[in-house]
Amino acid sequence: MRSSYQIADRIIQIQSISPNVHRLCDDYRAEGAPDFTVETTQADIDFEREKSAREDEIEGIQIRQFSDGYLETLAVYRKIAEKMPEYDTILFHGSCVAVDGIGYLFTAKSGTGKSTHTRLWRELLKNRAVIVNDDKPLIRISDSGAVIYGTPWDGKHRLSTNIAVPLKALCILERGEKNSIRPITASEAYPMLLQQAYRPMDNMAMNKTLTLIDRLAASVSLWRLGCNTEIEAARVAYEAMKG
Repeated sequence: MRSSYQIADRIIQIQSISPNVHRLCDDYRAEGAPDFTVETTQADIDFEREKSAREDEIEGIQIRQFSDGYLETLAVYRKIAEKMPEYDTILFHGSCVAVDGIGYLFTAKSGTGKSTHTRLWRELLKNRAVIVNDDKPLIRISDSGAVIYGTPWDGKHRLSTNIAVPLKALCILERGEKNSIRPITASEAYPMLLQQAYRPMDNMAMNKTLTLIDRLAASVSLWRLGCNTEIEAARVAYEAMKG
């Protein structure tokens, strides 16, 4: 199956085995000459299955069984992420909420509560707050700053919006009994930025990604937030990060 989609300001033609990825990307359909094409094979699907099994073994959990159709959606996004550094764009693991059209991105180790925290922002700020992407947004970094994009790959809660907003701040989230937030330096943030950015397998793309991570750290404000799951956590974070 073949169709084209506009994702992070690029028209991408996807040729797949199953229709799953096309259903996933339906809100992003586009026409016009593609900037690039990704095509999946059974070998790509098998790679995703083996990778998932290895990760489950490392975490000490029962190996999960996924359909070929689902694994192909992962393979497609991996191929997109490998190509995007050519366009000054990286995939980043985090939950992004936009308030009044300005993006705030939260990242943390899995299970820390990123989605819970951005949900509190929506409870606090009501219609002013929109989830850009709850799991794997794309970020384009240029001389004029960073722009963050919604994508179809938006986590188990399926929360995203097909929009692009300027990214103002990036916050590393940690669990805590009390709510506190402080600005941090790029060197403090760098280990988490490197961990949470998609790291391409291609050497040239990886080198470009490292450059883009440096530029990202220089173009947004950086924060560390310790928080609980009460709505006051969102208030503390927003008041500090909005500047």
